[in-house]
Amino acid sequence: MHVGPIDRIAAVYSSPFSQSCSRQWKDGLLSSSFFSGKMDRVNVLGSETTGHTGCVNALSWARAGSVLISSGDDTTVRLWKLDSENTEQDYAFVCDTVIHTGHRANIFNAQMLPQSSRIATVAGDSQVRVFDHEKAPGIRGIAAIRILRCHNGRVKRIVTEDSPDLFLTVAEDGSVRQHDLRVPHTCSSDSCPAPLVQLNHELSTLSLSPLTPYQFVVAGSSPYGYLFDRRHLGRHFCEEWGQPPDNGGVTTCVRRFGRLTRGEHERRGLEHITGSRMASSNGHEVLLSYSSDSVYLYSTKDDPQPTSMASTESALLRPNSRRRSRRPQSVGGSDTGMADEDVMMDEDIDRIRAESTPSPPRTRRPVVEDAPHEGDPDTREDVEEDEEDESEEHEEDSQDQYSKLPTIMPRLRYRGACNVETVKDVNFLGPMDEFVVSGSDDGNWFMWEKDTGKLHDILEGDGTVVNVIEGHPYLPLVAVSGIDTTVKLFAPTSGPSRFSRLDKADSIMRRNAEAATSRSELSNLLLYYRLARQMAENGGPGEGVVQCPLQ
Repeated sequence: MHVGPIDRIAAVYSSPFSQSCSRQWKDGLLSSSFFSGKMDRVNVLGSETTGHTGCVNALSWARAGSVLISSGDDTTVRLWKLDSENTEQDYAFVCDTVIHTGHRANIFNAQMLPQSSRIATVAGDSQVRVFDHEKAPGIRGIAAIRILRCHNGRVKRIVTEDSPDLFLTVAEDGSVRQHDLRVPHTCSSDSCPAPLVQLNHELSTLSLSPLTPYQFVVAGSSPYGYLFDRRHLGRHFCEEWGQPPDNGGVTTCVRRFGRLTRGEHERRGLEHITGSRMASSNGHEVLLSYSSDSVYLYSTKDDPQPTSMASTESALLRPNSRRRSRRPQSVGGSDTGMADEDVMMDEDIDRIRAESTPSPPRTRRPVVEDAPHEGDPDTREDVEEDEEDESEEHEEDSQDQYSKLPTIMPRLRYRGACNVETVKDVNFLGPMDEFVVSGSDDGNWFMWEKDTGKLHDILEGDGTVVNVIEGHPYLPLVAVSGIDTTVKLFAPTSGPSRFSRLDKADSIMRRNAEAATSRSELSNLLLYYRLARQMAENGGPGEGVVQCPLQ
């Protein structure tokens, strides 16, 4: 009989001897397997008959890791379980159930509610649907037991609570809602319960730690993440946060998470946080993944003041000490015309966005500058431009409804992955959250040591883009998905890794940096034409502008 690594570690957790072992000893065994073993692809879930037919946008482990839930663009939810009869293959997960959800748009997240067989899904049709898969197991459709239409924007994430009836959702309408399946209601005008949070910009990510369930982090189309506290015990609340709770709401925003400067490829006004995660091992560490930038580590326990992100480790990058001027430096006269056109395009984009956007501008954080060199005309021009930008950013920041809150700065910055094309999640990995993991536009997923920022591994996880990475709750097993229609499983192996790309780390990171630059430039070009077209259609200042043929 073939005995694989999953059998050996599972035996440690399930044996009578294991029941008397300390949790610390077991976590140490699991952690050492990540550090000592070389990660490799050990299985691919999905085929022409049992797999998804579109991108796999969501993964989650349920039932203590005995079930893997996947969902995506084909609007189905699939439950994968270990095949106990297959003794020849490690990690022999097979598709056990397919739920045809009835969603009319891509599913972005699916979670099984604790202590139940209910599965909640959220999608681009603004709906939240709940199913009970045990009432109709097998390869067939399952009718939803609840359909909630409380949101009026695409619903992006679900966070479960310690209850089979309660869970949170976040949507692009800027709201976070708590749903209670014990309380029936009809979703119509003004009949849904009030949201826990309502921000004035789109939200795309929500995270909560089981150790601090009264806190959660939200983020989206803003340069900031926001920490909310649901407690209303005034004395303890004031002692912890230095402010009273918001008596007018059910939650209180107590902190913002920011950066010292924008990423090199980010445009002011287009910042977007695509993923967030709170550590399950300590309840205070927070990860935020910025589009066109990097992954940042924060702590809710840190004092809200600027902190240095400098480090000697290659995986960490010091923030730009001084912003690059928007006025290009041309070497020869032949580049002057193109440089001027680039500057004019930047100005046009800012002008069109300002004229065509009725909502308040999104918030920005002023950039930390080096001291200027006196007498340098180029430096004086840079300073004048930067001062103008800073005044605009101060004005925009004042329109953030939480602009007066203290802002926590990052502890560490993890670089190398490319996050431009899709909305990528971010995650911790390991029993004590020893690692930070993120997908990338190059089809790889990156793994850093959390405490040092050192790049631990780069693994090929998708033919195009990796978006989601979920670690098993008690095995050294990682599920990865993205644009492909399959789910890849990774685990430590004793031999050489076929899918590790760590030996090519320098070239991969260099290509990712170049790709981020080119994709950012293309995005700006498409934005210019799209906004110009919008102005032309509305009969505004953009009327008569040539429309872009690339849609």
